[in-house]
Amino acid sequence: MWFKELETKRLRLIEMGHQHTESLFDILSRDEVTKNGGIESLSHVEDARRLINAFKSAFINKRGIRWGVVLKDTGKLIGTVGINQLSLANKRAEIGYEIHPDYWRKQYTSEAVNEVLRYSFEELKLVRIAALTFKDNFASANLLKKFGFKEEGSLRSYVFLHHESHDAMVYSLLCSEYRHLYQHTV
Repeated sequence: MWFKELETKRLRLIEMGHQHTESLFDILSRDEVTKNGGIESLSHVEDARRLINAFKSAFINKRGIRWGVVLKDTGKLIGTVGINQLSLANKRAEIGYEIHPDYWRKQYTSEAVNEVLRYSFEELKLVRIAALTFKDNFASANLLKKFGFKEEGSLRSYVFLHHESHDAMVYSLLCSEYRHLYQHTV
């Protein structure tokens, strides 16, 4: 499997390298970005470099694909989107995303997620994409529902973050539902 960069009307979804370390740190060192993402805010630039290495390792080992979300018109990295817990044998994965707050409410996350769903179902031939969100992450829950994800339930005390346990809500979208909603041939 080779890394495939993707493109939308306004975005390029790229393989991140160490040249993106500072930008990734700027995004993931912000508590407003990480508070609902299941990770602690990054404290040091080196944490971003290690994370980029972890993304590369997950890809090489076929456990995930993480794209940098880059604006076409400026080349600026504004976030990441990707699939984690990838199991090609079981045809499933989990989707995740983070976008810099300056770019919230401008439909960039929707645009990136839409392309990753298309790629996952049409090209990787996955059957199921899941997503986990914190119970009070209404923005993410609404985004998932917009794409046809269905709430499956909650995982009690599933994530330990900021010195406390949090419940996680589980959502999923099946390829058959995606095909029906988006009239794609998958």
